[in-house]
Amino acid sequence: MSAQLTRRAALALTGSFAFAASNAFAQAPAFFRIGTGGTAGTYYPIGGLIANAISTPPQLISTAVASNGSVANVNAIVSGAAESGFTQADVAFWAYSGTGIFEGKPRIEELRSIANLYPESVHLVVRKASNVKSFADLRGKKVSLDEPGSGTLVNAKAILGAYGIGERDVSAEYLKPNQAAEKMKDGSVDAFFFTGGYPAAAISELASTGSGIDILPIVGAGAEKLAKDFPFFAADEIPAGTYKDVGAVKTVAVGAHWVTSSKIPAALVYLVTKALWSDKTRAALDAGHAKGKSIQKATALSGLLGVPLHEGAARFYKEAGLMT
Repeated sequence: MSAQLTRRAALALTGSFAFAASNAFAQAPAFFRIGTGGTAGTYYPIGGLIANAISTPPQLISTAVASNGSVANVNAIVSGAAESGFTQADVAFWAYSGTGIFEGKPRIEELRSIANLYPESVHLVVRKASNVKSFADLRGKKVSLDEPGSGTLVNAKAILGAYGIGERDVSAEYLKPNQAAEKMKDGSVDAFFFTGGYPAAAISELASTGSGIDILPIVGAGAEKLAKDFPFFAADEIPAGTYKDVGAVKTVAVGAHWVTSSKIPAALVYLVTKALWSDKTRAALDAGHAKGKSIQKATALSGLLGVPLHEGAARFYKEAGLMT
């Protein structure tokens, strides 16, 4: 009898330890890093707003991490250096399909989508004193194409190519937007590319100093060739007054997507996706950045271009009635 009681007590005690361990694991904080971009761009402030809004310590702790941009974020997800990241639609598609700039490399089959965020406008900022009025005028000029690992660098090469200009036709530099803007002030850079949501901090600051800038339109035959060769690009316009003394500019844009890995647990991605579209995040996005208002649940699934949804995100969108 006593032996039986002892066995029962032991089993009960074992069960208690198991429950306690399970409960402790369930209460352990989940960390969810978001790879963004340079601090002078749009990814970084938007990432910060989202990370702060979705964090619910101690259950979920999210942080925005500055990075070199789209390509670097995809690589960080693969290496485990980040749980998620922002990337351009074209970069995400090429990474998942092993095409484009990922040609000859293994497909990143684990890449998964969380949401489409907003359109990223291509800015080709030129110094007025450089007298650059067309793409042909860029020949021989000092042009920053952005840093290695950025989606902007990929776009800049494609856009120049569509207008018949190669990297060797310009004096190419590879600088972050804020660095390029600083060099433009003293005349050591004539033009620089930036792909991102407007207004971009580096360009706003540059325009406000009275340095004298224009944004070169991306239109005509070159733009038509670009859209034919790269269907990720869509016609876009930067409104007048977005930057001081700069009128409306017709340009092109690509989608900004939030991506993660299939290796991240579905329960965690479901929690993150649900938090993204919460009232708390909505208020933060509307109040925190001009581009925040463009991030809408109604367009969350637009233009994901063959990169499948993470199962955790898909669960949320099904519950929300956005997909079957």
